[in-house]
Amino acid sequence: MAKARKNADDELTFEQALNKLEAIVTDMEGEELQLEALLAHYREGTRLSQLCQEKLSQAELLIKRLDEEATRNELDSD
Repeated sequence: MAKARKNADDELTFEQALNKLEAIVTDMEGEELQLEALLAHYREGTRLSQLCQEKLSQAELLIKRLDEEATRNELDSD
């Protein structure tokens, strides 16, 4: 089950995961949820938050690499 969820997570874009996370927060803030439902929402929200953080970290690393490459290219052309 966890492996299937991980594969499904890989297909989510950052924006999709963030939208799902925002919907969970809205549900948790606005609805009278049973404890079990609240815990399930919390667990899913935590998972989506971690996924978003991973995707942001990957993007940050890519930007850093691109900046370094651009700097090397500038130095090579001088």
